Amino acid sequence: MTLTKADLVNKLYESEVLNKAEAVEAVETVIEIVKKTLENGENVLISGFGKFTVKDKRARRGRNPHTGEDLILSPRRVVTFKPSGVLRNKINNQ
Repeated sequence: MTLTKADLVNKLYESEVLNKAEAVEAVETVIEIVKKTLENGENVLISGFGKFTVKDKRARRGRNPHTGEDLILSPRRVVTFKPSGVLRNKINNQ
């Protein structure tokens, strides 16, 4: 099962800390802050959860799997995630 933005909003709402509109605004604001930070090339570290990092990929050779034609993949930036030790231990039931 996938956790969606709507699920996050509902969990916040069910905690009875925020009303529905405040929960929607909180989730949207946090996601927007994370997106803008990553767009600027900065890392996002959430203690106890993990770290989102922007990495630059160089241009490289590739192949179209459908036609088998060789091509050059352009340089790009990708986001990687490294879970914290706390999250890794919880996932592995330790």
